[in-house]
Amino acid sequence: MAEEPGRDSGKSDEEWAAFLRDSASGQGSDAAPKEPSARARMVAGRLRELDEAAARQQPKRRWWGGKREPEPWQPEGWRTGPAWREMQGGRRGGRAGRWVAGFVALCAVCWGAVHYLDDAKVDLDTVLSGGSDEPAEPLPAETGAPSAAPEHELLSDLPTLAEPFAGSPAERWAGGAEAIVLPEARAVGGVSAERVSAKLVTLKKFLVAANLDPAVVNGGAPEDAIALLAPEQKEMADLVEAALEDPTPDNNATAWFSRFDPSEARLIGDTVKVRGRMELSARGEGRAAIRADYTFVYPVESVRRPGEVTRTVVRRVLEVEVVDPQRWLATPGRLWVTEYIRDVGNTACGVHDGLLHPEFPSDLMDNPQPTGPTADPYDRSKTLDELQSVQNGECGAVSRV
Repeated sequence: MAEEPGRDSGKSDEEWAAFLRDSASGQGSDAAPKEPSARARMVAGRLRELDEAAARQQPKRRWWGGKREPEPWQPEGWRTGPAWREMQGGRRGGRAGRWVAGFVALCAVCWGAVHYLDDAKVDLDTVLSGGSDEPAEPLPAETGAPSAAPEHELLSDLPTLAEPFAGSPAERWAGGAEAIVLPEARAVGGVSAERVSAKLVTLKKFLVAANLDPAVVNGGAPEDAIALLAPEQKEMADLVEAALEDPTPDNNATAWFSRFDPSEARLIGDTVKVRGRMELSARGEGRAAIRADYTFVYPVESVRRPGEVTRTVVRRVLEVEVVDPQRWLATPGRLWVTEYIRDVGNTACGVHDGLLHPEFPSDLMDNPQPTGPTADPYDRSKTLDELQSVQNGECGAVSRV
């Protein structure tokens, strides 16, 4: 028997007949069965396709008493991510953390999103992309600490090989060495503007060589960066050498350099997104300091599972001295380091081999959840000292990567 147009197949013949009688008499108009709108069906269908794709990609795993059901697709921005960790406290120090899944919250959001789209008539592609089709306008250079962390998108995109920064606040950040914008040089603490300017340039060279050189990021030796350290600071030079040759939890090369294990992850392309600033301050007669505070976002592909993409977020604070050569010993073109701090989001907890070990989505099934607090690696409104006091050395998690 053909079904009447608009008829809800979930109603019995008796219910449908009652509705027709009420409609003919002008009563019960609110009881009219409603078929889901085309937009709602599109959203629900898209989510089902993503669930099925996720199920096909997951390895088969047997559990005691039967098979485990595949986990639904979950957008990266809806769950806490891997490891906000390895905080370098003071001059060294370390912290770590892992991913936390938010499956229950995801189901609630998905259910609400379908009904919201139907009621508000929001374009499907716009919502699933986290915004409009127009590229986001780049952010201006940072001149001071922001008042809050970047907002989370309701439905943020997942990173891919073609769009490795999709769904990340770093989409609007500048990339590479050009993102490190030097402040205007001025005389500080009895040190001339000319010497301050030269030291700013040297510090930028170090940051680029230690964090942006593709060869170094992919596991190579950071020789150009090491060559910029002051030879007079022998103790610091020995510390860096030991961190590379024999890393320990207290003296790890990741405190200085962003290097991934080449057997696990490779940088996608050669673009690293960067955001931060440099600030000048006096340190006494004939002495000044430059403090660099930068966050680097690395998109990486799994070597073992080609096509699988994630991101690692590294924030570094490096302070160097600038001195009057008439009063203090200094080698031109070299850096005298007074402080170095770092924090890393998404690297293996408890591994201290001088390399970064990002966790990819498929790694989540086998790894235990962290017990430490959760932090946002994109939140530059807090100092690393503030983050350190919250983390308290625990293996915590990040809210996104």
